[in-house]
Amino acid sequence: MLSGMNIFTMEPMVPEEAAHGLEDCAVTLIAEANRLAGRIHPILQESVGTLVRSMNCYYSNLIEGHDTHPRDIDRALADDFSVEPRKRELQQEAVAHIHVQRLIDEGRDPDIWPATADYAAWLHREFCTRLPPEMLWVGNPDTGERLPVIPGEWRDRQVIVGRHMPPDPDDLPRFLDRFDRAYAAPPLSRLRQIQTVGAVHHRFLWVHPFIDGNGRVARLMSHALLKRLGIGASLWSVARGLAREEARYKNLLMQADGPREGDRDGRGNLTQRGLMAFCQFFLDSAIDQVRYMGELLDPETLLRRIEIHVEDEVRAKTLPKGSYMVLREAALAGEVERGRVPMLTGYEERAARKVTSALLDRGMLTSTSHRASLRLGFPADVAERWFPRLYPAGIGRPT
Repeated sequence: MLSGMNIFTMEPMVPEEAAHGLEDCAVTLIAEANRLAGRIHPILQESVGTLVRSMNCYYSNLIEGHDTHPRDIDRALADDFSVEPRKRELQQEAVAHIHVQRLIDEGRDPDIWPATADYAAWLHREFCTRLPPEMLWVGNPDTGERLPVIPGEWRDRQVIVGRHMPPDPDDLPRFLDRFDRAYAAPPLSRLRQIQTVGAVHHRFLWVHPFIDGNGRVARLMSHALLKRLGIGASLWSVARGLAREEARYKNLLMQADGPREGDRDGRGNLTQRGLMAFCQFFLDSAIDQVRYMGELLDPETLLRRIEIHVEDEVRAKTLPKGSYMVLREAALAGEVERGRVPMLTGYEERAARKVTSALLDRGMLTSTSHRASLRLGFPADVAERWFPRLYPAGIGRPT
């Protein structure tokens, strides 16, 4: 029995301060994130955020073993759900995830520090209350018993995660209190907090407070924490990096569960070396994703990809001539007034309206009403052309 487990079994909580590699990575991440945010028009950032939330959802689902095609996510966001029960459930799961991340991105999450038990409970509750009832059950692999998943509630029974046995349910309040005290904003500096985001991610999973949904909550918590630290944004997601190296991600998580290995491996019960290795991997993944999105969103190269794609569509007679100039204006200016479309295309008003309608029908432009300005849209069926390698090869193409 682990009831009464000493909370020091979770130590160390933060990577040691002498880790110059982590400090260098944190400084690099700040610089790269600032550079990315500074090169994208604020209005365009909102449109890109919609795409990135869908992408983040896709990759987070993939880590959980739920492969939801980006086109199915797009359909679900448009209230077009499959009649096939399992596919529909996965679509509903995707909508729930995107809803929670949108609240974070738009600053509508609770005004509490993300690396806390209370924030984790909010994430879990906000996500799970939007799931279909069929997904709020988890099976016990040993007994076959079906256990209910109660939104926002800590688990009430012991679990085993791989080779790791998390704290007993009765001990969760003490361990979560230690989690809160270790990662509360003061006394750590901003630079140290950035170095510690990976540790927050791991130690939350080590405690494993929910009967199900801990991985998703940990990734959403990391997203929120990076945003509060002033480097995270709707323009990029670390989840893509974690999913693209899923085996390494899970292996390093498992290694960080291990016990201290000798006098040179820190002073806590758990391995300091393993914790630092995971923190390094986490920051490296974040830097890689910021740089990747920076390359994709470089205005000149993005416009060239859009132009090549639209030229192909015009030749195939699936888009009217003049479409590219409207999309180009939306990319550069953030949005296009409808009255400018005739001038941009060189068409009379009626023909210009056909261009607008065609781009709206394809989702390449979006608008909140039939009179509102036009903004770029990024539907799944163009993502592969405009954003190469955003998804695994071929996944963004029509099925």
